[in-house]
Amino acid sequence: MLRLSAFDYRELSMNDVLLQFHGLVITPWKLIGLVGTCLFTARWFVQMYATRKLRRVVMPMTFWYLSVVGSVMTLSYFVWGKNDAVGIIQNAFPMFVAFYNVYVHLRHRAATGQ
Repeated sequence: MLRLSAFDYRELSMNDVLLQFHGLVITPWKLIGLVGTCLFTARWFVQMYATRKLRRVVMPMTFWYLSVVGSVMTLSYFVWGKNDAVGIIQNAFPMFVAFYNVYVHLRHRAATGQ
């Protein structure tokens, strides 16, 4: 059964229920976490597509951009939405790795004039 909550959007709290569907409760924080997880997962499909297209293993920059955005969103969910130390630790390290790889790529690109 699908049930939409009636509320005034001007007074929306990040923990208010947006949607309930067969026991699944969606709040704004949970929506941020789910979108972040989808983006973080989508990076593997991007990597697989690029590898198949070039017929060699590659990590396109889109992979790293999706990693950064997905990690930031899921980390935000675990820090402010759920306050879960395990989720924070699980998402903080990949976020720093992704930021570092984007930084190295941009620095290399600037140094070579591309």
